[in-house]
Amino acid sequence: MAAYGLYTHIASNKVRSMLLLAGLFLLLYVLVYAGALVAEVVINSNRSVSYYLTHALSDLKSAAPIATIAAIVWIIVAYFFHQSMIDAVTGGHSVTRQEEPRLYNLLENLCISRGITMPKLKIMESPALNAFATGLNPRQYSITVTTGLLHALNDQEIEAVLGHELTHIKNGDVQLMVVAVIIAGVVGFFGELFFRLFTNFSWSSGSGGSWSSGSSSSRSSSSSSDSKSSGGGAVIVIIIAVVLIVVAWLMSQVVKLALSRSREFLADAGSVELTKNPDAMISALRKIENRGELPGATSAVMELCVDNPREGFADLFATHPSVDSRVDALVKFAGGHDPGPLPPPSDEAQEQDAQDAQADEQAAPPALPKGPWNDSGKTAETAPPPLAGPSGTILGNPMGPWGRH
Repeated sequence: MAAYGLYTHIASNKVRSMLLLAGLFLLLYVLVYAGALVAEVVINSNRSVSYYLTHALSDLKSAAPIATIAAIVWIIVAYFFHQSMIDAVTGGHSVTRQEEPRLYNLLENLCISRGITMPKLKIMESPALNAFATGLNPRQYSITVTTGLLHALNDQEIEAVLGHELTHIKNGDVQLMVVAVIIAGVVGFFGELFFRLFTNFSWSSGSGGSWSSGSSSSRSSSSSSDSKSSGGGAVIVIIIAVVLIVVAWLMSQVVKLALSRSREFLADAGSVELTKNPDAMISALRKIENRGELPGATSAVMELCVDNPREGFADLFATHPSVDSRVDALVKFAGGHDPGPLPPPSDEAQEQDAQDAQADEQAAPPALPKGPWNDSGKTAETAPPPLAGPSGTILGNPMGPWGRH
C-alpha cells in the first residue's frame, strides 16, 4: 500500500503490521518444516528424498498447532513486556518532573500544543547521543533519551528530537517497528535452536553412511539395496533444511527492510511542524551524527533510534537514511540552514574538555572583599563626630541603627 501523505502513511503502517504478523506464522512454519526434515534424516538415515519430504510435511501438519500456540504466546509476552525487555537491555528508567524538569517540560509543552497524549519519559545513562520511542498503545508509549543527548544539545535541539519521536508515535511507526522486532526475535530464536540441534549431529562415513549424535554410538548401516535406493537422499535433504533455515532468517531481516526509510524523513518533517524550527532539527542531527552508538544495545534497539550508525553492506541494509540526505531534505523543503558536519568525536571531545575547563575557571567564586577585620592593612572608617548643642552639650551620634534620629 503506497503512502502519499501523513494519513495514508498511518493507514499503510497498520496494513503492514497485519501483513508482518501473517509473515511471522509463515516463516515459523518454514522453520518447523526444516526441523522436521532434520528429524526424519536422524531417525531414518537411508531413505529417498521424496520419502523425507513427504514425511516432513506430515510432521509439519502435526506440529503446526503447537507452533501456532508458541507464536501466539510469544506475541502476548512481547505485547505486555517488550518495554521491560528493552529497559533491561538499555538500562533506561522512568523519570518524573522533579527529577528532570527541563526535559519533562519540553515534552509536556509539545504534547499540550498538539493535543497529544504525553508518553512516559525515560533516561538512559550513556554518553551516546540518541533517543528512541517504544510502545504498542497509548498506555505503553514512552520516549527514552540518553544523558549524553541532554548534555550536548540545547533546549531547542532537544525539543526537535522529542518532536521527531512524537511524530513516530503519531504516525504508527513505533508499532510497526515493534512488530518487526517480534518477528525477527521469533525467527532468530527458532532458527538458532534448529541450527544448534543440527550441529549436534555429525555425518559418519561408511558403507551407505549414517547420521549419528555426538553423544551416542553410530547407527548400524542399512542394507546395500536401501543405500543404493537412497541415492544420497539424506545429504540432499539436509542441504534443503539448511537452506530453508537460512532463507527464513534472511526473510526476517528483509522484513525490516520492507519498512520504508521514508518514515525518518516524515518524522523530521513532523518535528519541524511541531516546533516550527527546522534549524534546530538540522543542528540536532549534525550533533548526533556518528555519535549515537549505544554500547551493548541490540540491532533491534538501534533501529528504533533517531540515528543508527550501524550501516548495512553498501547501505543496502541500512535502516536509516544518511544524515546528509535528511539534512538536505530539511534545507530544501523546510527552509533550514545547514551548518555542515561537525568535527570528529575525538577532536570535539578535546575541544569540549577545554571549554569545560575554561567554564570552570569563569565559574569560580570571586575573591572575598577586604573588610575592616581582615589583614588588608586598611583601617576601618571612623564614625562621624557627635553633634554639639547650642550650650555645648553633646547630642550624640545622629545616626542610629535604624537611620538618622
